[in-house]
Amino acid sequence: MSSKPMDTEQIWRAVDAERAGLAAMLAVLPESEWDRPSLCDDWRVRDVVAHLVLSAQPTIGWLLMNLARARGDLGRAIRDTAIRHGDSRTAARLVAELRETVGVRVTPIGTTPADRLMDLLVHGQDIAVPLGVARTVPLAAARCALDRIWYRGTPFHAQRKFAGLRFVAADTDWTVGTGPVVEGPATALLMLLTGREVAADRLTGAGWDRWR
Repeated sequence: MSSKPMDTEQIWRAVDAERAGLAAMLAVLPESEWDRPSLCDDWRVRDVVAHLVLSAQPTIGWLLMNLARARGDLGRAIRDTAIRHGDSRTAARLVAELRETVGVRVTPIGTTPADRLMDLLVHGQDIAVPLGVARTVPLAAARCALDRIWYRGTPFHAQRKFAGLRFVAADTDWTVGTGPVVEGPATALLMLLTGREVAADRLTGAGWDRWR
């Protein structure tokens, strides 16, 4: 169970805050750092930013065109379009485009505002961690994203992957699952449930010992 969920308006406000905060962080990043590998396989920092820009302004035509270009492979389409967009933009242009997404309330087909928030929180860490930048995740937003990841299924299938474990956030009111406990800060759980073990040193419990 978790605390009272955020309503749609609160989620969109959190999305705006994450977009604006990430743009501010990136605005002072040297151009050379934009080609540093992110935590996402095959994506540099600029490619992750490009993905966040593109996911804020999807259209049916754009989606169909790029899906066809990737021969029907959605994952490949997302990957390739981000790389192409990142390659065609300067760092300053990408920051400007990210800032322009603040206030945009559009979701790709099959997704919700909570997906946009989850994407921003996780990809914000995908960018910040390799750069050695500490990026705080607001706890209410983290709970919303954790709920979405746990109950959504695709693409993470967290309930199936982590069946038999109980997750407990040490810094907020959030817990799911049954079994031996995996405990840690909400941000560390967010990264683990999305397939990133970069915060492994912040996780404890019998469930974590078993998972490792």
